[in-house]
Amino acid sequence: MGRKWNNIKEKKASKDANTSRIYAKFGREIYVAAKQGEPDPESNQALKVVLERAKTYSVPKTIIDRAIEKAKGGSEESYDELRYEGFGPNGSMVIVDALTNNVNRTASEVRAAFSKNGGNMGVSGSVAYMFDATAVIGIEGKSEDEVLEILMEADIDVRDILEEDEAVIVYAEPEQFHAVQEAFKNAGITEFTVAELTMLAQNDITLPEEAKAQFEKLVDVLEDLEDVGQVYHNVDLGE
Repeated sequence: MGRKWNNIKEKKASKDANTSRIYAKFGREIYVAAKQGEPDPESNQALKVVLERAKTYSVPKTIIDRAIEKAKGGSEESYDELRYEGFGPNGSMVIVDALTNNVNRTASEVRAAFSKNGGNMGVSGSVAYMFDATAVIGIEGKSEDEVLEILMEADIDVRDILEEDEAVIVYAEPEQFHAVQEAFKNAGITEFTVAELTMLAQNDITLPEEAKAQFEKLVDVLEDLEDVGQVYHNVDLGE
């Protein structure tokens, strides 16, 4: 499972390379989450998840506050949450999550990204069954044993705990996301290297170099789309 975290890091690094784009996408996610419930993370769990992710990407407070205030102001702007599934080079699998105010535009752009980069769209359910919804939370400054002790004291039994690249990564059920974070916070840990609700492939595959290059181009094109928020896949991108 360790290579999963490497994939998350790579994805995060690529997004960090274009901060204006990632900030705009987070602004949209925060607005939608705040609009769907109370604009208060303490009573709106979906908003709380987005805000925790935003912290790990260093999204400025001004952008967060602006999105929440927009939701409070009764904006009529509305978005649909969409999930696309497809296949990349050599049978690789891809899931794309999007927020859009124009479903036809987004579907067309996602379909074009697949078809122009060695892939093709699949029907709903053609890929997702090979992935597991997972909470991934990472911290630094503690050992694997220390993290295990913190979680045991909080009576939390997670899927896995691994030391990876100077961080300890906790893989948990999605519904344990907040409980794990609260356990860490109660132990004095407030900074997280990763805090994601993600889709992890049950089995990763390794692609030959040519197919890997084409696959990375596919992921880059998908992540560059304005409406796309998350791209999940089953390819081990390595170091």
